[in-house]
Amino acid sequence: MEMNATYTSLVAVGDSFTEGMSDLKPDGSYGGWADLLAGRLAARTPGFRYANLAVRGKLIGQIVDEQVEAAAAMKADVVTLVGGLNDTLRPKCDMGRVRGLLGEAVERLAPSCGQLVLMRSPGRNGPVMERFRPRMEELFAYVDELAARHGALVVDLYGAPALGDPRMWDVDRLHLTGEGHRRVAEAVWQTLGLPAEDDWRSPLPPSERAGWLDRRVADARFAKEHLGPWIGRRLTGRSSGDGRPPKRPELLPYEGPAV
Repeated sequence: MEMNATYTSLVAVGDSFTEGMSDLKPDGSYGGWADLLAGRLAARTPGFRYANLAVRGKLIGQIVDEQVEAAAAMKADVVTLVGGLNDTLRPKCDMGRVRGLLGEAVERLAPSCGQLVLMRSPGRNGPVMERFRPRMEELFAYVDELAARHGALVVDLYGAPALGDPRMWDVDRLHLTGEGHRRVAEAVWQTLGLPAEDDWRSPLPPSERAGWLDRRVADARFAKEHLGPWIGRRLTGRSSGDGRPPKRPELLPYEGPAV
């Protein structure tokens, strides 16, 4: 990519990762890497416009049905698409269908924007994720194939060990902390050909491993507050994003903090 390129608009498409969970702000809303990226791009370009259509819990079929057409119509300089991971975490997942829908999304978005950006999402280390890792890696291999076919950029977050550090993840073990989102924003920034501000791949400083009792207490809290409700929603077909609108449904000048 051209260094110091100029971008005038950004549209973000996807699920909770792109909505910004769990980068919690003082007012109770979520920020996230896409907001951070928009703020940095807006600081370079007066009148920069930003839309974020992502909604937590969305499956790739819902992203295609509810977000892709609207995003394509905005004709933005940059469109980011991250989807399909929620599908891979379901007990039953038709990976052929997931690939087909992701391919449909890319085919519709790539010609409509200046630059389409795809991602290999970060993966937290742990036994729960190990169960779904083959599906995730199948999805990411297809992301690479689509990018090569359609001229999209790929941000390889999955290949960065630092983002697998448990300290980069919120207590729900599914969403990044503020520091994790900051690093993702930097990764996308660099992928777009903009000058690096730091090394987003650098490991966190060493820390002492929590004691056995503290780990068991944390596991119990996680199971009660997050894993149990998550399993309940999967079994009943509900989603945390049901009825929730996108946080920035229109492509408008970005007036948030320039980070």
